[in-house]
Amino acid sequence: MSNNRRQFLTRAANGFGSLALMNILAQGATKAGMHHPAKAKNVIFLFMDGGPSQMDTFDPKPRLRQDHGKKLPFRPPTTVFNISDLVYGSPFTFKQYGQSGATVSELFPHVAGCVDDLCIVRSMVADHSEHTAANYFIHSGSGFQGRPSMGAWVNYGLGSESENLPGFIVLESGLIPPGGLDCFASGFLPASYQGTLFRRGEHPVADLTPPPAHADAQREKLGLLSKFNKGVVERFGQVSELDATIKNYELAFRMQSAVPDLLDISKESDATKELYGLNDKLTEDFGRECLMARRLVERGVRFIELLTPSRPGLDRWDQHANLDKGHRINAQSTDKPIAGLLKDLKSRGLLDSTLVVWGGEFGRTPCAQMGENGFDANTGRDHNPYGFTMWMAGGGAKPGTVYGATDDFGYFAVENKVHVHDLHATMLHLLGIDHKRLTYRYSGRDMRLTDVHGNVIKALIT
Repeated sequence: MSNNRRQFLTRAANGFGSLALMNILAQGATKAGMHHPAKAKNVIFLFMDGGPSQMDTFDPKPRLRQDHGKKLPFRPPTTVFNISDLVYGSPFTFKQYGQSGATVSELFPHVAGCVDDLCIVRSMVADHSEHTAANYFIHSGSGFQGRPSMGAWVNYGLGSESENLPGFIVLESGLIPPGGLDCFASGFLPASYQGTLFRRGEHPVADLTPPPAHADAQREKLGLLSKFNKGVVERFGQVSELDATIKNYELAFRMQSAVPDLLDISKESDATKELYGLNDKLTEDFGRECLMARRLVERGVRFIELLTPSRPGLDRWDQHANLDKGHRINAQSTDKPIAGLLKDLKSRGLLDSTLVVWGGEFGRTPCAQMGENGFDANTGRDHNPYGFTMWMAGGGAKPGTVYGATDDFGYFAVENKVHVHDLHATMLHLLGIDHKRLTYRYSGRDMRLTDVHGNVIKALIT
């Protein structure tokens, strides 16, 4: 960039606030770099907000049907709500699929067709049973607000391969998880590493669309702003915050042309649109998110998170009541798009270098949460962080794998436990990062995503 242009932008910096998005670069913001050869270049996190039930999706428990309506033979731990101790058998059937023979619920017939690409972890454990704290924990490794999310850590560690888009993008279709935008925040890392929210609709990024003014009028406006800010460099010298801010404004300028191109799917084939379910009202929203995720990977965005779509009358995957209906609708909304994403990435040679992660902040209990009428269509399940399921695909995750186990009731992880810190450590490892060495000095301590915990689970890696 020429000195004249840099000086102009520096003097006009304070006038470009509407284009700053949310990620003003901080002093000394540079990527940390890889520690070993990476298997994955990008991450797509399919966040199933609310907590899908493991025993109704990817962890079948015949004992639940056998003991349906009976009392649990042990005292369950305290949960968020005062639920019964009566066993609730899954209302869904299960079948084995693929060469791996993994058993998957009827809720996911399309994803089940991709089962040989999945690395299913049935022994996840977390530290919190309340949504907000659990959401912070699955994202940042801490149940408290203010820590950097894993997307921010990955962006800090590796930077973005895209010159025209942020390195960490969050796609939503009407719902923001409990905990809000802090789930995707940069915490004490420089602000440039936080997630940039892309909302659904024609204008997904706030304040990005340039005003419908003539170029000459815009130049006059910028000239006036330049006068207001004249003397900044002379007064403060070479201020790195301003220099970094200018770079961020330039990213915003480039995004003004990159984002419309990203959103324009008119050149996608009819077969691709059908693959993602864009022709079905039920799958259209999440299908578009999944298609956007693939297009963002193609453009070099490092970390992409997809959020659960809004559905009338449903509270995400958080079915304390009407589990049968709620889980069916949520699964129908996401199953085909997710399978379409996996198949599309694979057909384009992108799955090997893209780590796809599916899961919620915790699982659900095997016992029933029900009303005065006992077991009926209104029956649901409570929160359960003691044993739940997540899966990975691509990016070096070992395909056709089922790892770990919960007890016969699906309540507790009892074999090969994988803590959230272990998941984070393993994800970073696949990206070429040693989780113990990816640190940032803050408040007199070298901080990291996994805090002082976490182990790479090598059995999950090719």
